[in-house]
Amino acid sequence: MKLTVHTFLTLDGVMQGPGGREEDPSGGFEFGGWLVPHYDDDMGRIVDGWFAQADAILLGRTTYEMFHPYWKQVTDPDNAVAAALNRLPKYVVSNTLTDPEWNNTTVLSGNFLEAIDDLKAEPGRELQVHGSHRLARALHDAGLVDEYRLFIFPVVLGQGKRLFETGAVPSTFTLAGSKATSTGAVYLTLLPTAFGAGDLEVGEFEVRDGQERIRD
Repeated sequence: MKLTVHTFLTLDGVMQGPGGREEDPSGGFEFGGWLVPHYDDDMGRIVDGWFAQADAILLGRTTYEMFHPYWKQVTDPDNAVAAALNRLPKYVVSNTLTDPEWNNTTVLSGNFLEAIDDLKAEPGRELQVHGSHRLARALHDAGLVDEYRLFIFPVVLGQGKRLFETGAVPSTFTLAGSKATSTGAVYLTLLPTAFGAGDLEVGEFEVRDGQERIRD
């Protein structure tokens, strides 16, 4: 299975609490629900399309405990997100959770990165990560992410958990797709192309004969 990471980001890279005031107030976060005024049909179609490609869901414990009580209530068969989350196999990374209540859930503890690598080797289309701040960072630093699907919104918060914080492994990406929504959000599909400081290509500009050029 291809491992894909899906998240909603502000312009300053914050992914915390996009969907509601009490979704994730940890660390004194004050702006829960920042995404909601920017939701539109364009975004809805893209997100539905994500879940149509999933064969399994991978979550960190905090996100799992936010998703479970909300999405188990949504029984509308036309809601593609709820239908996928309530039906598909779910894997939650935790060293303390022992008896998950959500149906079809398996707990990954101990060396979870090795367990996730094994899951990727199983047949299927996509193993999808949604939100899951610490898990997404660990997967990035381990080089296990095959594709990023990011919604970037015209909002700056100045606080909150960021997808790529200080110390993230240097990486570059190829743009595989993009779309702007009616509310000004930009959707990007990114494929990793270089991983690690030693593989990161850099360059330099210079002025030669009165012209600015890229140094050979």
